[in-house]
Amino acid sequence: MTSDHSSLDKRTEALMLLRGESPVLACGEVWLVGAGPGDPGLLTLDALAGLMQADVIVHDALVDSRVLALAHPEAEICFAGKRGGKPSFAQEDISAQLVALARRGLRVLRLKGGDPFVFGRGGEELLALAAAGIPFRVFPGITAGLGALASAGIPATMRGINQAIIFATGHGVDEAQGLDWGALARTGQPLVLYMGLRNLDHVVTALLRGGLSPVTPAALIASATLPGQQTVVTTLAGLVDAANHAQMAPPTLVVIGEIVRLREQLMTGPRRQGGTFPEASDP
Repeated sequence: MTSDHSSLDKRTEALMLLRGESPVLACGEVWLVGAGPGDPGLLTLDALAGLMQADVIVHDALVDSRVLALAHPEAEICFAGKRGGKPSFAQEDISAQLVALARRGLRVLRLKGGDPFVFGRGGEELLALAAAGIPFRVFPGITAGLGALASAGIPATMRGINQAIIFATGHGVDEAQGLDWGALARTGQPLVLYMGLRNLDHVVTALLRGGLSPVTPAALIASATLPGQQTVVTTLAGLVDAANHAQMAPPTLVVIGEIVRLREQLMTGPRRQGGTFPEASDP
């Protein structure tokens, strides 16, 4: 592997024509890029530009293999995944790896599922790069919360239903350090919960104590935007049982609020398999 690609291939030339002046990934630079929720069609053009130019790609566990297949043929692919409850790379080690690769003069692409600044620890990695004097750029991606809602046929906002939407994480929730779920319940606004399966029972109990109705519509969306996407619609009170019965596994988004009710209406309309709503029906 070399740090200088000999020439631009036809794909890169086509991208430059489409994008205009495509951004250039320089030697010794790190790009922090969001790969979106999974479906390669949801990549940004700038993410594609990074994939085509990078000498080395350091990617998370949730980056789809079809996205990685777009990398330059000479690029080195390095896995640096973090999965809750499973052996994972330490964040400090990942940050140190990015610094070391950039100091070798390589073009480094740090590829994260979703958006790197939405529960992705992107800020921590950039702080490490800044402290080491490594030049970097950030390119956003479609966050899993929005991608999952669109793919499942649940509008994120709807006139007459909500004036806001709340993204929160259920990872590491406990009574001492967790969010004030009662306060979130009292907003009356839909809640999209990342990494919420492990502590789902705690979150549901806290929301009920906070005054949210047990019959509030809720949904679980697993493997959002991917061919194996699974969506289960239930109620707040039924969330835990529904997750267990359907054997939902990470990555799963939890959606709680009246916007979930719109899915049933949208699913009755004509749709194409593999399009906006990839599932034929709810389980």
